[in-house]
Amino acid sequence: MKRVAALLLPLLLASVGAAGAATLRVAPGQDLQAAVDRAAAGDVIEVERGHYDVNLRIARPLTLRGIGRPTLAGGQRGNTIDVLAADVTIEGLIVRDSGTSLVDQHAGVYVRPGAHRTTVRDNELTYNLFGLWIEKADDVVVQRNVITGLRDVQSSQRGNGVQLYNTQRARVLDNRISFVRDGLYVDVSHHAVFRGNRLHHCRYGTHYMNSYHNLWEGNESFLNRGGLALMEVRDNIVRNNRTWGNSDHGIMLRTMQDSVVENNIVAGNQRGFFIYDVEYVTLRGNLVVDNAVGVHLAAGSTRNTVQGNDFVANREQVRYVGARDEAWGASRGAREGGNHWSNYRGWDRDGDGIGDVPYEANDLIDRLQVRYPAMALLMGSPSVQALRLVGQQFPVLRVPSVVDAHPRMTPSNPNWSPWRGRYFQ
Repeated sequence: MKRVAALLLPLLLASVGAAGAATLRVAPGQDLQAAVDRAAAGDVIEVERGHYDVNLRIARPLTLRGIGRPTLAGGQRGNTIDVLAADVTIEGLIVRDSGTSLVDQHAGVYVRPGAHRTTVRDNELTYNLFGLWIEKADDVVVQRNVITGLRDVQSSQRGNGVQLYNTQRARVLDNRISFVRDGLYVDVSHHAVFRGNRLHHCRYGTHYMNSYHNLWEGNESFLNRGGLALMEVRDNIVRNNRTWGNSDHGIMLRTMQDSVVENNIVAGNQRGFFIYDVEYVTLRGNLVVDNAVGVHLAAGSTRNTVQGNDFVANREQVRYVGARDEAWGASRGAREGGNHWSNYRGWDRDGDGIGDVPYEANDLIDRLQVRYPAMALLMGSPSVQALRLVGQQFPVLRVPSVVDAHPRMTPSNPNWSPWRGRYFQ
Protein backbone atom coordinates (compact mmCIF):
# COMPACT_ATOMS: atom_id res chain seq x y z
CA MET A 1 0.00 0.00 0.00
CA LYS A 2 2.82 2.39 0.86
CA ARG A 3 4.49 1.57 -2.47
CA VAL A 4 1.29 2.40 -4.38
CA ALA A 5 0.94 5.70 -2.52
CA ALA A 6 4.53 6.59 -3.34
CA LEU A 7 3.87 5.93 -7.03
CA LEU A 8 0.63 7.93 -7.09
CA LEU A 9 1.93 10.99 -5.18
CA PRO A 10 3.88 12.55 -8.12
CA LEU A 11 0.81 12.07 -10.36
CA LEU A 12 -1.42 13.78 -7.82
CA LEU A 13 0.98 16.71 -7.49
CA ALA A 14 1.16 17.07 -11.28
CA SER A 15 -2.63 17.12 -11.46
CA VAL A 16 -2.78 19.88 -8.85
CA GLY A 17 -0.22 21.89 -10.82
CA ALA A 18 -2.11 21.37 -14.04
CA ALA A 19 -5.37 22.38 -12.38
CA GLY A 20 -3.78 25.58 -11.10
CA ALA A 21 -2.28 26.74 -14.41
CA ALA A 22 -3.07 25.76 -17.98
CA THR A 23 -0.74 25.79 -20.97
CA LEU A 24 -2.26 27.26 -24.13
CA ARG A 25 -0.66 26.94 -27.58
CA VAL A 26 -1.02 29.60 -30.30
CA ALA A 27 -0.09 28.88 -33.93
CA PRO A 28 0.54 31.31 -36.81
CA GLY A 29 -2.73 32.72 -38.12
CA GLN A 30 -4.45 32.46 -34.76
CA ASP A 31 -5.39 35.48 -32.64
CA LEU A 32 -2.66 35.92 -30.04
CA GLN A 33 -4.44 38.78 -28.28
CA ALA A 34 -7.59 36.67 -27.91
CA ALA A 35 -5.54 33.87 -26.36
CA VAL A 36 -4.00 36.30 -23.87
CA ASP A 37 -7.44 37.68 -22.99
CA ARG A 38 -8.84 34.15 -22.44
CA ALA A 39 -5.97 33.07 -20.21
CA ALA A 40 -6.40 32.82 -16.46
CA ALA A 41 -3.92 34.12 -13.95
CA GLY A 42 -0.81 31.95 -13.92
CA ASP A 43 -1.40 30.34 -17.31
CA VAL A 44 1.39 29.73 -19.83
CA ILE A 45 0.86 30.80 -23.43
CA GLU A 46 3.23 29.08 -25.83
CA VAL A 47 3.64 30.89 -29.16
CA GLU A 48 4.74 28.69 -32.03
CA ARG A 49 7.40 29.77 -34.49
CA GLY A 50 6.02 32.23 -37.03
CA HIS A 51 5.26 35.90 -37.62
CA TYR A 52 2.56 37.69 -35.62
CA ASP A 53 1.48 41.26 -36.42
CA VAL A 54 0.26 42.44 -33.05
CA ASN A 55 0.27 45.23 -30.49
CA LEU A 56 -0.20 42.97 -27.51
CA ARG A 57 -1.70 43.99 -24.14
CA ILE A 58 -1.11 41.71 -21.16
CA ALA A 59 -3.47 42.58 -18.32
CA ARG A 60 -3.17 39.51 -16.09
CA PRO A 61 -0.26 37.56 -14.58
CA LEU A 62 0.91 34.90 -17.06
CA THR A 63 3.91 33.56 -18.97
CA LEU A 64 4.29 34.34 -22.67
CA ARG A 65 6.83 31.86 -24.05
CA GLY A 66 8.16 31.58 -27.57
CA ILE A 67 8.66 28.12 -29.11
CA GLY A 68 11.32 28.23 -31.83
CA ARG A 69 11.78 32.02 -31.56
CA PRO A 70 8.55 33.46 -33.05
CA THR A 71 8.39 37.12 -34.13
CA LEU A 72 5.95 39.64 -32.67
CA ALA A 73 5.94 42.77 -34.85
CA GLY A 74 4.22 46.00 -33.86
CA GLY A 75 3.96 47.46 -37.36
CA GLN A 76 5.82 50.63 -36.26
CA ARG A 77 2.82 51.78 -34.26
CA GLY A 78 2.47 51.97 -30.48
CA ASN A 79 4.15 49.45 -28.20
CA THR A 80 4.67 45.95 -29.50
CA ILE A 81 3.95 44.51 -26.03
CA ASP A 82 2.26 46.44 -23.21
CA VAL A 83 2.49 44.88 -19.74
CA LEU A 84 -0.19 46.14 -17.36
CA ALA A 85 -0.23 43.36 -14.74
CA ALA A 86 2.20 42.14 -12.12
CA ASP A 87 3.96 38.75 -12.29
CA VAL A 88 4.28 38.55 -16.07
CA THR A 89 7.10 36.61 -17.75
CA ILE A 90 8.07 37.18 -21.40
CA GLU A 91 10.66 34.83 -22.85
CA GLY A 92 12.00 33.35 -26.05
CA LEU A 93 10.55 35.90 -28.50
CA ILE A 94 11.67 38.27 -31.22
CA VAL A 95 9.96 41.56 -30.43
CA ARG A 96 10.30 44.25 -33.06
CA ASP A 97 8.95 47.27 -34.94
CA SER A 98 7.46 49.43 -32.21
CA GLY A 99 6.22 52.91 -33.04
CA THR A 100 8.78 55.69 -33.37
CA SER A 101 7.27 58.56 -31.37
CA LEU A 102 9.69 59.99 -28.81
CA VAL A 103 6.76 61.91 -27.32
CA ASP A 104 4.81 58.70 -26.67
CA GLN A 105 7.96 56.74 -25.83
CA HIS A 106 7.07 53.68 -27.87
CA ALA A 107 8.85 50.49 -26.87
CA GLY A 108 9.24 46.87 -27.80
CA VAL A 109 8.11 46.01 -24.26
CA TYR A 110 6.53 48.72 -22.09
CA VAL A 111 6.20 47.72 -18.42
CA ARG A 112 3.52 49.97 -16.95
CA PRO A 113 3.30 51.34 -13.39
CA GLY A 114 2.30 48.60 -10.97
CA ALA A 115 3.48 45.72 -13.20
CA HIS A 116 5.77 44.50 -10.42
CA ARG A 117 7.92 41.39 -10.72
CA THR A 118 7.83 41.39 -14.52
CA THR A 119 10.55 39.19 -16.05
CA VAL A 120 11.82 39.75 -19.60
CA ARG A 121 14.48 37.21 -20.55
CA ASP A 122 16.09 35.46 -23.50
CA ASN A 123 14.44 37.68 -26.10
CA GLU A 124 15.66 39.59 -29.14
CA LEU A 125 14.31 43.14 -29.19
CA THR A 126 15.19 44.74 -32.47
CA TYR A 127 14.26 47.87 -34.39
CA ASN A 128 12.18 49.32 -31.58
CA LEU A 129 12.39 52.95 -30.49
CA PHE A 130 13.00 51.89 -26.87
CA GLY A 131 13.86 48.26 -26.23
CA LEU A 132 12.24 48.14 -22.79
CA TRP A 133 10.61 51.00 -20.90
CA ILE A 134 10.05 50.16 -17.23
CA GLU A 135 8.11 52.73 -15.20
CA LYS A 136 7.19 52.54 -11.49
CA ALA A 137 7.45 48.75 -11.47
CA ASP A 138 9.50 47.06 -8.73
CA ASP A 139 11.49 43.80 -8.63
CA VAL A 140 11.71 43.59 -12.41
CA VAL A 141 14.22 41.17 -14.00
CA VAL A 142 15.74 41.91 -17.43
CA GLN A 143 18.08 39.07 -18.35
CA ARG A 144 19.98 37.67 -21.34
CA ASN A 145 18.23 39.79 -23.94
CA VAL A 146 19.79 41.06 -27.18
CA ILE A 147 18.61 44.64 -27.79
CA THR A 148 19.41 46.46 -31.03
CA GLY A 149 17.93 49.86 -31.81
CA LEU A 150 17.26 51.99 -34.86
CA ARG A 151 20.77 51.74 -36.23
CA ASP A 152 19.94 53.59 -39.48
CA VAL A 153 18.93 56.87 -37.77
CA GLN A 154 20.92 59.43 -35.80
CA SER A 155 21.55 58.73 -32.13
CA SER A 156 19.39 61.67 -31.00
CA GLN A 157 16.36 60.14 -32.77
CA ARG A 158 16.72 56.75 -31.08
CA GLY A 159 15.33 55.63 -27.76
CA ASN A 160 17.27 53.82 -25.07
CA GLY A 161 17.95 50.11 -24.80
CA VAL A 162 16.51 49.70 -21.30
CA GLN A 163 14.93 52.66 -19.52
CA LEU A 164 14.24 52.44 -15.80
CA TYR A 165 12.21 55.19 -14.15
CA ASN A 166 11.19 55.26 -10.48
CA THR A 167 11.81 51.60 -9.78
CA GLN A 168 13.09 49.55 -6.85
CA ARG A 169 15.26 46.41 -6.80
CA ALA A 170 15.56 45.87 -10.54
CA ARG A 171 17.93 43.15 -11.80
CA VAL A 172 19.47 43.90 -15.21
CA LEU A 173 21.74 40.97 -16.03
CA ASP A 174 23.76 39.67 -18.99
CA ASN A 175 22.10 41.70 -21.73
CA ARG A 176 23.72 42.72 -25.06
CA ILE A 177 22.69 46.25 -26.09
CA SER A 178 23.82 48.28 -29.10
CA PHE A 179 22.84 50.99 -31.58
CA VAL A 180 20.50 52.81 -29.22
CA ARG A 181 20.76 56.29 -27.73
CA ASP A 182 21.83 55.15 -24.25
CA GLY A 183 22.28 51.47 -23.54
CA LEU A 184 20.86 51.69 -20.01
CA TYR A 185 19.08 54.84 -18.86
CA VAL A 186 18.50 54.78 -15.12
CA ASP A 187 16.59 57.54 -13.32
CA VAL A 188 15.26 57.62 -9.75
CA SER A 189 15.79 53.86 -9.42
CA HIS A 190 17.29 52.39 -6.27
CA HIS A 191 18.64 49.13 -4.80
CA ALA A 192 19.24 47.69 -8.28
CA VAL A 193 21.88 45.32 -9.65
CA PHE A 194 23.42 45.80 -13.11
CA ARG A 195 25.75 42.90 -13.87
CA GLY A 196 27.32 41.27 -16.92
CA ASN A 197 25.86 43.61 -19.55
CA ARG A 198 27.72 44.39 -22.79
CA LEU A 199 27.02 47.87 -24.20
CA HIS A 200 28.43 49.33 -27.41
CA HIS A 201 27.78 51.81 -30.22
CA CYS A 202 25.59 54.04 -28.08
CA ARG A 203 25.76 57.66 -26.95
CA TYR A 204 26.36 56.52 -23.35
CA GLY A 205 26.70 52.88 -22.46
CA THR A 206 24.90 53.84 -19.26
CA HIS A 207 23.27 57.17 -18.40
CA TYR A 208 22.57 57.03 -14.72
CA MET A 209 20.96 59.78 -12.62
CA ASN A 210 19.39 60.38 -9.19
CA SER A 211 19.73 56.73 -8.20
CA TYR A 212 21.04 55.35 -4.90
CA HIS A 213 22.23 52.09 -3.32
CA ASN A 214 22.93 50.34 -6.63
CA LEU A 215 25.57 47.83 -7.74
CA TRP A 216 27.22 48.16 -11.17
CA GLU A 217 29.46 45.09 -11.59
CA GLY A 218 31.19 43.12 -14.32
CA ASN A 219 29.84 45.09 -17.28
CA GLU A 220 31.65 45.98 -20.50
CA SER A 221 31.05 49.31 -22.25
CA PHE A 222 33.00 50.12 -25.41
CA LEU A 223 32.99 52.15 -28.62
CA ASN A 224 30.41 54.59 -27.30
CA ARG A 225 30.69 58.34 -26.83
CA GLY A 226 30.77 57.74 -23.07
CA GLY A 227 31.07 54.44 -21.27
CA LEU A 228 29.46 54.91 -17.86
CA ALA A 229 27.97 58.22 -16.70
CA LEU A 230 26.98 58.43 -13.02
CA MET A 231 25.37 61.74 -12.14
CA GLU A 232 23.60 62.98 -9.01
CA VAL A 233 24.08 59.65 -7.22
CA ARG A 234 25.26 58.32 -3.89
CA ASP A 235 25.86 55.00 -2.13
CA ASN A 236 26.79 53.16 -5.32
CA ILE A 237 29.34 50.40 -5.87
CA VAL A 238 31.06 50.31 -9.27
CA ARG A 239 33.48 47.40 -9.58
CA ASN A 240 35.13 44.95 -11.96
CA ASN A 241 33.88 46.68 -15.09
CA ARG A 242 35.70 47.25 -18.39
CA THR A 243 35.15 50.48 -20.29
CA TRP A 244 37.34 51.08 -23.32
CA GLY A 245 37.59 52.81 -26.67
CA ASN A 246 34.97 55.45 -25.89
CA SER A 247 35.36 58.72 -27.78
CA ASP A 248 34.86 60.93 -24.70
CA HIS A 249 35.07 59.35 -21.24
CA GLY A 250 35.33 55.87 -19.85
CA ILE A 251 33.69 56.59 -16.47
CA MET A 252 32.09 59.94 -15.59
CA LEU A 253 31.51 60.66 -11.90
CA ARG A 254 29.51 63.86 -11.53
CA THR A 255 27.98 65.12 -8.29
CA MET A 256 28.54 61.83 -6.51
CA GLN A 257 29.00 61.00 -2.82
CA ASP A 258 29.58 58.06 -0.51
CA SER A 259 30.40 55.49 -3.18
CA VAL A 260 33.12 52.98 -4.07
CA VAL A 261 34.69 52.68 -7.54
CA GLU A 262 37.11 49.75 -7.56
CA ASN A 263 38.97 47.23 -9.73
CA ASN A 264 37.74 48.61 -13.04
CA ILE A 265 39.70 48.66 -16.32
CA VAL A 266 39.51 52.04 -18.07
CA ALA A 267 41.46 51.96 -21.34
CA GLY A 268 41.84 53.81 -24.62
CA ASN A 269 39.30 56.55 -23.95
CA GLN A 270 39.73 60.25 -24.61
CA ARG A 271 39.36 60.71 -20.84
CA GLY A 272 39.60 57.68 -18.60
CA PHE A 273 37.82 59.21 -15.62
CA PHE A 274 35.99 62.53 -15.69
CA ILE A 275 35.48 63.50 -12.04
CA TYR A 276 33.35 66.59 -11.38
CA ASP A 277 31.93 67.73 -8.02
CA VAL A 278 32.69 64.44 -6.28
CA GLU A 279 33.20 64.01 -2.52
CA TYR A 280 33.62 61.12 -0.08
CA VAL A 281 34.18 58.57 -2.82
CA THR A 282 36.78 55.79 -2.76
CA LEU A 283 38.65 54.95 -5.97
CA ARG A 284 40.94 51.97 -5.56
CA GLY A 285 42.46 49.16 -7.56
CA ASN A 286 41.52 50.62 -10.94
CA LEU A 287 43.71 50.20 -14.03
CA VAL A 288 43.70 53.45 -16.04
CA VAL A 289 45.73 52.77 -19.17
CA ASP A 290 46.47 54.39 -22.53
CA ASN A 291 43.87 57.14 -22.35
CA ALA A 292 44.54 60.57 -23.82
CA VAL A 293 43.85 61.92 -20.31
CA GLY A 294 43.90 59.46 -17.43
CA VAL A 295 41.81 61.57 -15.05
CA HIS A 296 40.16 64.94 -15.66
CA LEU A 297 39.56 66.34 -12.19
CA ALA A 298 37.37 69.43 -11.82
CA ALA A 299 34.86 71.45 -9.81
CA GLY A 300 36.13 71.05 -6.28
CA SER A 301 36.30 67.26 -6.23
CA THR A 302 37.93 66.70 -2.87
CA ARG A 303 37.83 64.64 0.32
CA ASN A 304 38.06 61.47 -1.74
CA THR A 305 40.24 58.42 -1.15
CA VAL A 306 42.27 57.57 -4.26
CA GLN A 307 44.74 54.75 -3.65
CA GLY A 308 46.07 51.52 -5.07
CA ASN A 309 45.29 52.52 -8.66
CA ASP A 310 47.59 52.04 -11.68
CA PHE A 311 47.98 54.99 -14.08
CA VAL A 312 49.90 53.58 -17.04
CA ALA A 313 50.85 55.13 -20.39
CA ASN A 314 48.21 57.85 -20.39
CA ARG A 315 49.36 60.76 -22.57
CA GLU A 316 48.37 63.12 -19.73
CA GLN A 317 48.01 61.35 -16.40
CA VAL A 318 45.89 63.96 -14.61
CA ARG A 319 44.34 67.17 -15.89
CA TYR A 320 43.81 69.34 -12.84
CA VAL A 321 43.48 73.07 -12.47
CA GLY A 322 42.78 74.09 -8.88
CA ALA A 323 43.67 76.58 -6.18
CA ARG A 324 45.38 74.07 -3.88
CA ASP A 325 47.02 70.66 -3.89
CA GLU A 326 44.82 67.58 -3.92
CA ALA A 327 46.29 64.70 -1.90
CA TRP A 328 45.89 61.21 -3.33
CA GLY A 329 47.37 57.94 -2.21
CA ALA A 330 48.15 56.99 1.37
CA SER A 331 46.59 59.07 4.13
CA ARG A 332 47.88 60.19 7.52
CA GLY A 333 51.49 59.52 6.57
CA ALA A 334 51.02 55.78 5.96
CA ARG A 335 53.32 54.37 3.30
CA GLU A 336 50.95 51.76 1.89
CA GLY A 337 48.13 52.53 -0.50
CA GLY A 338 49.82 54.89 -2.94
CA ASN A 339 49.11 54.78 -6.67
CA HIS A 340 51.44 53.70 -9.46
CA TRP A 341 52.35 56.34 -12.06
CA SER A 342 54.19 55.16 -15.15
CA ASN A 343 55.80 58.61 -15.63
CA TYR A 344 57.12 58.88 -12.08
CA ARG A 345 60.66 60.28 -12.17
CA GLY A 346 61.59 59.53 -8.58
CA TRP A 347 63.64 56.73 -7.08
CA ASP A 348 63.46 53.99 -4.47
CA ARG A 349 66.80 53.83 -2.67
CA ASP A 350 65.72 51.44 0.09
CA GLY A 351 64.04 49.03 -2.36
CA ASP A 352 60.73 48.83 -0.51
CA GLY A 353 58.67 49.42 -3.66
CA ILE A 354 57.62 52.93 -2.57
CA GLY A 355 59.00 56.07 -4.20
CA ASP A 356 61.18 58.23 -1.96
CA VAL A 357 59.82 61.54 -3.25
CA PRO A 358 56.18 62.50 -3.89
CA TYR A 359 54.63 62.28 -7.31
CA GLU A 360 53.15 65.54 -8.61
CA ALA A 361 50.77 65.17 -11.53
CA ASN A 362 51.06 68.76 -12.80
CA ASP A 363 53.78 71.35 -12.93
CA LEU A 364 54.18 74.78 -14.51
CA ILE A 365 54.59 73.29 -17.99
CA ASP A 366 51.46 71.18 -17.64
CA ARG A 367 49.47 74.23 -16.60
CA LEU A 368 50.74 76.23 -19.56
CA GLN A 369 49.96 73.37 -21.92
CA VAL A 370 46.34 73.26 -20.72
CA ARG A 371 46.03 76.97 -21.50
CA TYR A 372 48.04 76.82 -24.72
CA PRO A 373 47.67 73.39 -26.38
CA ALA A 374 50.05 74.36 -29.20
CA MET A 375 52.89 74.02 -26.67
CA ALA A 376 52.75 70.28 -27.31
CA LEU A 377 54.87 70.93 -30.39
CA LEU A 378 57.69 72.20 -28.18
CA MET A 379 57.63 69.62 -25.41
CA GLY A 380 60.93 68.06 -26.45
CA SER A 381 62.79 71.34 -26.75
CA PRO A 382 65.62 72.23 -24.30
CA SER A 383 63.97 75.56 -23.45
CA VAL A 384 60.74 73.93 -22.26
CA GLN A 385 62.65 71.34 -20.23
CA ALA A 386 64.72 74.12 -18.69
CA LEU A 387 61.53 75.94 -17.73
CA ARG A 388 60.24 72.76 -16.09
CA LEU A 389 63.48 72.47 -14.09
CA VAL A 390 63.22 76.09 -12.98
CA GLY A 391 59.66 75.47 -11.80
CA GLN A 392 60.87 72.56 -9.69
CA GLN A 393 63.74 74.52 -8.15
CA PHE A 394 61.84 77.69 -7.32
CA PRO A 395 58.58 77.02 -5.42
CA VAL A 396 57.30 80.50 -6.24
CA LEU A 397 56.64 79.19 -9.75
CA ARG A 398 54.98 75.97 -8.56
CA VAL A 399 51.32 75.34 -9.45
CA PRO A 400 48.78 73.36 -7.40
CA SER A 401 48.73 69.68 -8.33
CA VAL A 402 47.47 66.22 -7.47
CA VAL A 403 50.17 64.94 -5.09
CA ASP A 404 50.76 61.30 -4.22
CA ALA A 405 53.09 61.27 -1.21
CA HIS A 406 54.12 57.59 -1.48
CA PRO A 407 53.74 56.38 -5.07
CA ARG A 408 54.24 52.70 -5.82
CA MET A 409 57.11 51.83 -8.14
CA THR A 410 55.36 48.95 -9.95
CA PRO A 411 51.73 48.43 -10.99
CA SER A 412 49.59 46.04 -9.00
CA ASN A 413 47.95 44.86 -12.23
CA PRO A 414 50.75 43.27 -14.30
CA ASN A 415 48.44 42.52 -17.26
CA TRP A 416 48.02 46.09 -18.45
CA SER A 417 49.78 45.74 -21.80
CA PRO A 418 46.93 43.97 -23.73
CA TRP A 419 44.69 46.98 -23.01
CA ARG A 420 46.85 49.36 -25.04
CA GLY A 421 45.65 50.52 -28.44
CA ARG A 422 41.93 49.98 -27.91
CA TYR A 423 40.77 53.28 -29.32
CA PHE A 424 37.50 54.57 -30.73
CA GLN A 425 37.09 53.57 -34.37
